[in-house]
Amino acid sequence: MPIKPLTEGQRAYEAKRAAKAGMSLEKWLDLKEKDAAAEAKAKAKAQEKAREAAKPAKPPGFFSRLLERANRPFGS
Repeated sequence: MPIKPLTEGQRAYEAKRAAKAGMSLEKWLDLKEKDAAAEAKAKAKAQEKAREAAKPAKPPGFFSRLLERANRPFGS
């Protein structure tokens, strides 16, 4: 996902930030793009996890019910 072209003001601002970090503008923009991609990937993963959590719970299977019944006291 390429970043949209920067205006002159934005380019100057990013150049200052890159100089402060001790790297070239191109390297800074590449790093910034990679960070944005990683953040988007993490966000998508979090949304997928949320979707998984929202799914209804599966009812207990045959063996689970059998074990539960075997572990209950006789009076129940």
